[in-house]
Amino acid sequence: MDSNLQVISGEFRGRKLKLPNGARPTQNLARGAIFNSLTATLPGMISKIHAWDAFAGSGALGLEVLSRYRNSTVIFTDISTESVRAITENVRGIDLARRTIDKSNAAIQICKYAHLVNLVFVDPPYDNPDLGIRFVDALADSGFRGIVVQEIEANVDYMPDTTKWTLLRDKTYGRARFLVLHRI
Repeated sequence: MDSNLQVISGEFRGRKLKLPNGARPTQNLARGAIFNSLTATLPGMISKIHAWDAFAGSGALGLEVLSRYRNSTVIFTDISTESVRAITENVRGIDLARRTIDKSNAAIQICKYAHLVNLVFVDPPYDNPDLGIRFVDALADSGFRGIVVQEIEANVDYMPDTTKWTLLRDKTYGRARFLVLHRI
């Protein structure tokens, strides 16, 4: 449950993150690089960030949003009881109005949450890459407008549907590949 992972920047910088067993969290270096690239992108596209950490695990990505952007809100979803416990521990002390934790399957919550957010993190387990791919397609079909950060294993042969998404960034860090997608 304890780890070397921590919040990279902002109000909660240095906060150590609890991990659920078997988690494969986005590493500090990769998370920092993703948020540095988002910092250049988000202000011109999003004035107030409402994020969804869809397959949250430890909640590291959503917590980074809460730490960096003062007026942000984050919805954390994960189907695992252990993940929800870790997220709850990791966000302890953060204003309840800024965060929602939902123990549910993100794939069946698209209709519930897609219209409430403008930034979505899609980081399902690597052993099921189709889950994230189907999720991103369904998100576009739902009418979602905003930015998606999709993490998949680097060796997965995949490109998003360019009729639905504008690819802003495609970067690999070790075994993790990050796609930053935009839909207006």
